[in-house]
Amino acid sequence: MTLLSLRAGGMAVDLAPQAGGSIARFALEGVGDLLRPATDGALASGTGKDTACYPLVPFSNRIANGRLAFGDEVLRIRNNWPGVPHPMHGEGWAAAWQVVRQELDRAELLHLHEPCAGGTGWPFRYRARQTFTLNEDGLMVGLSVENLEDRSVPMGLGLHPFFVRDADTALACRLSGVWETDAEVLPIRHVPLPSGWDFSNSRRIEGLGLDHCFGGWDGKASITWPRQGIRLFLSATEAFRHLVIYVPDGQRYFCVEPVSHANGAVGQNPLAAGATLAGEVSFRLSRI
Repeated sequence: MTLLSLRAGGMAVDLAPQAGGSIARFALEGVGDLLRPATDGALASGTGKDTACYPLVPFSNRIANGRLAFGDEVLRIRNNWPGVPHPMHGEGWAAAWQVVRQELDRAELLHLHEPCAGGTGWPFRYRARQTFTLNEDGLMVGLSVENLEDRSVPMGLGLHPFFVRDADTALACRLSGVWETDAEVLPIRHVPLPSGWDFSNSRRIEGLGLDHCFGGWDGKASITWPRQGIRLFLSATEAFRHLVIYVPDGQRYFCVEPVSHANGAVGQNPLAAGATLAGEVSFRLSRI
């Protein structure tokens, strides 16, 4: 697996275009990894599934039982994730992306999706792009998906970073509500934000056991690693106003995922013929 390396000051990013257009490593000199680094085995899989960060395109999270309702249509999407009985996280994470541009501190990747004849995968043509711009303060990731069909179709975007996690790692963000889920992590209903999941004041994420989609996000969040003396400011543009927070028990990572639509709701997210949905996610670092 050939990695594409970006460098700026003490910042380092390694990209894996052939493994889902993913980020294999994001690190700061003198601190270490900020995201869970991809193993050789993860990269050899040819997917972004177990890397540091991968794109969610053309949808985020799960489509219940592969049944995608869009207007008067009901489309069937195949399962694509090991051990999960629902299509999950789109198709970009499992595709090889083309390197369009590479410089010392920036790169651009392209993924063109053409449905297979008679296939049950994503049925609509699209073109997705990622841009990565690294500087001494952090990383900017641009994402876009262009509808190549001659009619309006459902399309969404998201980014799935795996942040490293210590016992005292803390998260702060403003949210207004959350989707309750069933045993298969499928959304049941939207409810006002419970006080136990209120991150308006920075709080430790250890032990929360979350895997939920939150609404009413203002596009800003911060992650603090007190032991490392580092704070990361996460910000996202208007395309991303939902936030998936995943804090698995017994793991040394957690996820804060800016996404364009609520879990299971990509069918309510139409994109006009020839139109592009685009946004940016910024990771900016500071010392505390």
